[in-house]
Amino acid sequence: MTLEQRYQIFDLLSTGQKQYKIADQLGIHKSTVSRELARNSDRRSGAYRPELAQRKRDERQKSKPKKKRFTVGIEAYVKGKLEMDFSPEQIAREAKQLGVECVCAERIYQYVWTDKKQGGRLYRLLRIRGKKYAKWGNLKGKRGQIKDRVDIDQRPRIVEQEQRVGDMEMDLVIGKNHKGALLTINDRATGMLKMGYVESKEEAVVPSQGSRAASRLESTSAHGDNRQCGAVRVERSLPTTRKSRKN
Repeated sequence: MTLEQRYQIFDLLSTGQKQYKIADQLGIHKSTVSRELARNSDRRSGAYRPELAQRKRDERQKSKPKKKRFTVGIEAYVKGKLEMDFSPEQIAREAKQLGVECVCAERIYQYVWTDKKQGGRLYRLLRIRGKKYAKWGNLKGKRGQIKDRVDIDQRPRIVEQEQRVGDMEMDLVIGKNHKGALLTINDRATGMLKMGYVESKEEAVVPSQGSRAASRLESTSAHGDNRQCGAVRVERSLPTTRKSRKN
């Protein structure tokens, strides 16, 4: 009930209105009016005053015990799951599926960051440890870009016809933990493929190791975020094989 409604009750009581009529005019149940008068009237005089009624209501709200959802049991559950390498999202999802009382993923993150501010180390159990990673497609970021790269759209149109021998595409398949890579060199016209291992994906390493594998053919390289350009050589090249081609 609002302070405005309490003033209305006071005015209607002053005119001698009954409780049920007051309830009708305010659009509330008569028991609400009865409870308001019983709880918030002056205990000494029995008079009803709007300001006093509002004050009593505010004091009850302040002293009312609040339900604490993040209980000690939930805290222990969340800590245990974090130590098992669960993410906050996985913790909240699994708890919902199993019917276990828990909090949402956002509340778990808040708990972890509060713990960090207090000198705790729960944040180290998170997979990214709170680090912010650049998003792909960020124009200001340079993640995954090759210096002086030439866009694939700039290669001659004849290359798309796949008829001229010597137009070659080169790709790097990066190994686990970014250690080593598999270099593939594919002739677009003949379907011939050479592939082999290179120890590094660095620009200074890949071209020098792949030049002999290209067999002196002028190549037009496909460029992408994880591709290198130019004539390349594979240090330990495999025998040349023919790829299956579409009819």
